[in-house]
Amino acid sequence: MKYLLMCCTEEKKLTTMSKSECEALMDETSAYCAALQKSGHLIVAEPLEPVQMAMTVRVRNGKVSATDGPFAETKEQIGGFFLINARDLNEAVQVASRFPPVRLGSVEVRPVMALQRPGADSLTPFSIKGD
Repeated sequence: MKYLLMCCTEEKKLTTMSKSECEALMDETSAYCAALQKSGHLIVAEPLEPVQMAMTVRVRNGKVSATDGPFAETKEQIGGFFLINARDLNEAVQVASRFPPVRLGSVEVRPVMALQRPGADSLTPFSIKGD
């Protein structure tokens, strides 16, 4: 089963770390991702730009509004994500607990929902195909 791990950290903590501390954390994270890829757990992992680059989009009564920043004012921000394969939620939590950045924030573990698509014989992931 697929699980999305949303990594949340306080960006202020990251900006106060020394260059060597940041590099050590990145090296440790890269090594962990390589191990997850080798074990078949890791599907994809991507960091996100800082919240200053975020936009929140809403549509209400047919009108689009876009505002600067993340969707909510919180102490922690989503800094990246990992999409993994795991047997069950317990295994996904174990994988999440070993991500080095979790020491600076938290990781939300959420199962990826398989949707029944019209004409499909079984539950399959829903995807939007580009042009």
